[in-house]
Amino acid sequence: MGADVHDTGADGTAAEGAPAGVDHVFLALERELSVFLRRARASSGEMAREVHPDLEPSAYGLLVRLADAGAQRATDLAGFFGVGKATMSRQLQALERLGLVARQPDPADGRAVLVRLTDEGRARFSRVRNGRRAQYARRLASWDRGEVAELARLLHRLNTEQEGEEGQ
Repeated sequence: MGADVHDTGADGTAAEGAPAGVDHVFLALERELSVFLRRARASSGEMAREVHPDLEPSAYGLLVRLADAGAQRATDLAGFFGVGKATMSRQLQALERLGLVARQPDPADGRAVLVRLTDEGRARFSRVRNGRRAQYARRLASWDRGEVAELARLLHRLNTEQEGEEGQ
């Protein structure tokens, strides 16, 4: 991923033809994030199909959230993902039809319903997630563990700051 591939090196040095007046460090960041995000979207689609052939790529994130945070109200999931209630309802209905999630009464509020992973959903999701983690470990095997930790720390910082901006 050096300058020959993305026109800008990791140090922000621009290749010929870069726009004048552009901060090349941020140009390099933008390009690398674009490549990373494109690959992440493609990977999410692949992982969704591994969980279930009929699973929509966008619904994979719901499985991640339910696995990480536990049972949630549909309204809380909609708020977390920044989508409307109707969109969330359609996605959850599709996940229910596939047997990956189930609804249950909220013990804290009998009027509310929680969505949770089914045993089958958890097993399928865990198998795919574990495979992805093993793939990361293989791809980053030549990296120093401190570099991997630093990348995780910086990505966490970026995500946290972005979440703070979105909440304003």
